[in-house]
Amino acid sequence: MDNFHWTKLFNPEFYITMEINGIPIGIYMVLFIVFAETGLFAGFFLPGDSLLFLSGIYTRELVETFFFIPSDLSNVTILSLLIATAATLGNVFGYWFGSRSGQYLFAKEDSFFFKKKYLIESQVFFEKHGGKAIVFARFLPIIRTFVPIIAGIVHMKKSKFMLYNILSSLLWSFTLVFAGHYLYGLFLDQFNIDLKKHIETIILILIAITTFPLVLNYFKKKNILKKEE
Repeated sequence: MDNFHWTKLFNPEFYITMEINGIPIGIYMVLFIVFAETGLFAGFFLPGDSLLFLSGIYTRELVETFFFIPSDLSNVTILSLLIATAATLGNVFGYWFGSRSGQYLFAKEDSFFFKKKYLIESQVFFEKHGGKAIVFARFLPIIRTFVPIIAGIVHMKKSKFMLYNILSSLLWSFTLVFAGHYLYGLFLDQFNIDLKKHIETIILILIAITTFPLVLNYFKKKNILKKEE
């Protein structure tokens, strides 16, 4: 934690490699952040997709916190399942929170941690795509934080919610963790490029990819409003 700067909070590698008194706690931080980003509406600013991709690169180090397994496939599968579980539980908490006190959020004033516009955008997204919104939202920053809350507010059938919740959690975690793990090996073996030395570039690319749909949707809405004027 030496030479700490607040900008490190947005760098997923900071959490993955975190230690306390020499004891690695990266796996716990990863699981908590995944839960918080999907279960706590204040978690939308935390790293999501980039965290999972980089976790795939650091699979062995993270899993070895619990036990040593020589098989790469076993390690990456276990990590993906752990992350999927945290994501599923996060959505369950978000659904519960929405069903209990969701209406309060629509009346809540904006703050540093909470922006009502994100909640409204998620509601529109959910109304358009229904249950599939839970799957789509997993791959969209910010939106994924609020969609389970919206599902709770509208009292989506619990069995239907859990089906999409588990499916989306598995797709999200396995896709990004496996991609990070095996792309790291591919670049290292085939091109002698260590992706660990290009973390900043990877984060920027992932941010660009995951925010592109949101930017595109923004400009579409802007064009529609111009035509209506």
